[in-house]
Amino acid sequence: MEILSLQRNNNTKKQNIMPQISEKGKSMPQSPIRKLVPYAEEAKRKGRKIYHLNIGQPDIPTPENAMNALRNTPVKVVEYSHSAGNESYRRKLAEYYRNIDINVDHTEIIITAGGSEAILFGLMSCLNPGDEVIVPEPFYANYNGFTVTAGVKIVPVTSCIENGFALPPVAELEKLINPKTKGIIICNPNNPTGYLYSREEVEQLGEIVKKHDLYLFSDEVYREFCYDGNTHFSVMHIKGAEENVVLVDSISKRYSACGVRIGALVSKNSEVMATAMKFAQARLSPPSLGQIVGEAALDVPQDYFNEMEDEYTGRRNLMVEALNNMEGVVCPVPRGAFYATVKLPVDDTDKFSQWLLSDFEHNNETVMLAPASGFYSTPGYGKQEVRIAYVLNKDDLKKAMECLELALKKYPGRTV
Repeated sequence: MEILSLQRNNNTKKQNIMPQISEKGKSMPQSPIRKLVPYAEEAKRKGRKIYHLNIGQPDIPTPENAMNALRNTPVKVVEYSHSAGNESYRRKLAEYYRNIDINVDHTEIIITAGGSEAILFGLMSCLNPGDEVIVPEPFYANYNGFTVTAGVKIVPVTSCIENGFALPPVAELEKLINPKTKGIIICNPNNPTGYLYSREEVEQLGEIVKKHDLYLFSDEVYREFCYDGNTHFSVMHIKGAEENVVLVDSISKRYSACGVRIGALVSKNSEVMATAMKFAQARLSPPSLGQIVGEAALDVPQDYFNEMEDEYTGRRNLMVEALNNMEGVVCPVPRGAFYATVKLPVDDTDKFSQWLLSDFEHNNETVMLAPASGFYSTPGYGKQEVRIAYVLNKDDLKKAMECLELALKKYPGRTV
């Protein structure tokens, strides 16, 4: 009887043993943009309308010619493409780059599953686990996840709202460089701040990476979104840095086509591209139908972008004026992209953003924000800031601002 009892106990212990989750999985951060989705879904079940200021999903229609190319494709079988992407698309994309003075050949382009895959391919091709990359913060939140996936450590250099999130002085970046430092990542124009790097700032970064033999990864997916007569200066324009520069691009925002998941990795460094190609081959091919949309979108006339710029400029002006008229709110004027990082007079924007969805409503409406803590690497930073995406039409954006102003007045954790 005693032996049977011991066996039963051992069997029970075995049944209670669970497989372990990986350390990488445990360290993978949750998206600050999407972590509030369950609260939003519950609010919608209650019948509330939510103004989504939390996510950069443009409402500008995807170009009709790109949609027609997809609708009317003669393809009978959706096959794998070349691992680098369809040659016809890469050749046409190279022409697009040459028209903006980025002199690349189609062999220096790999089409990817969105800009996200391009960043991952770039990091994994250029860096070893344990290497460090310097990133101005606040930065696109998923850089945290991408670097965890690649086994790379982010070393932040903090920009501040007081000077509009300008790039910190070059001397501050150089202080952070050590034997483990292998690269710098920028997003220009910036997500989440809307900051547009000047030519001087980009060239200063070029001098640093050449001097210290580093890679400069530049996420330029918002290139067409520059306002007030400002123009974009690409890292590909830096003279003498061809071996250092890795460009990340995407059609998601440019053509309002986030769901087709088409991006690009671009570099003049042949060794980087040959290495990235091995990762591209491992995932077989980028989305075939998405490439049809991307290739057709390259024929969109300039009028499309002119109208888009006018629309976003108007939205930006409406939002910035409304926010800065609210007591205790600070909102720098974004010069690019369609985001602003905004300081709110609250104790904790994570709590406030959740409260907006779970406890607040005005005329059965509320707003959804992206707390800025997830856009920083430094613990404790961003607790009074949120990212706002001004991707709503002006009428909805105005209502969202009215909703937010009333919520700030009612929030129990208001600090001013």
